[in-house]
Amino acid sequence: MKFALLLAAALALTACGGPRVVTPDRSVTVAPGTVTSPNFGDRKPHPWDGRAPSAYAVHGTDTSRYQERVDWRTARANGINFTFIKATEGVDDADPKFVEHWTAARDAGVATGAYHFWYHCAPGRPQALNFIRRVPKTRGALPPVLDLEWTPFSPTCTRRPPQAELLAEAQVFIDTVARHYGQMPIVYVSPDIFAARELWRLRGVEFWVRSVANHPSKVYPGTRWTFWQYSGTGQIPGKPGDGDLNVFAGSPADWQAWLARRAHP
Repeated sequence: MKFALLLAAALALTACGGPRVVTPDRSVTVAPGTVTSPNFGDRKPHPWDGRAPSAYAVHGTDTSRYQERVDWRTARANGINFTFIKATEGVDDADPKFVEHWTAARDAGVATGAYHFWYHCAPGRPQALNFIRRVPKTRGALPPVLDLEWTPFSPTCTRRPPQAELLAEAQVFIDTVARHYGQMPIVYVSPDIFAARELWRLRGVEFWVRSVANHPSKVYPGTRWTFWQYSGTGQIPGKPGDGDLNVFAGSPADWQAWLARRAHP
């Protein structure tokens, strides 16, 4: 209850000009397993029905080239406990900001992982090899992520492969990456592709689900999830503009246990 009230107060302050930013001690790096409380708002907060994101203790964000400059130490001090950073897309594309974000987030004590954006016009193995070429095996890194979405605005590939093809090729990517990094990937999904292609059939993975208007239990009934992306309009100190907001499914103790089990050794 105390946590929910704190986040509600932060959201109210945002509407009046933003919460008071916590200034980090730049001589100290907070350990990745130490949870900092959310001190950020949402430009378009949703009136949640049922269990709201404020009920969860461990918040984070995801990042790509579109966030050109991030003060990761400020973000960490204000409740960003983890981030997944775009590394690659398709068979040869790489995010030009990946190395900068990866290095700075880790240096700030943010639990950091990398994700690959799926390209529906290429098979799974060359996409996996593109990711492997770009993302180092780094102690403490979060599991790799496969981002599966429809791409209606792609300039080169808007196809929607049939279910059998998508499941098979995505599983090739998952298994190839798992063998290389020694840990099974997480799969990020949006509601439409998850339902249309029955992505729960993928083997051995944890899910990171997008749901910006309802709790995942209503949008993905019966699906166990580890991360929930609940907003794309977060106002995060240290991260200019709108930022994605996510929560981890468990308590701070659950987070520490999950990191011990799933972060790269």
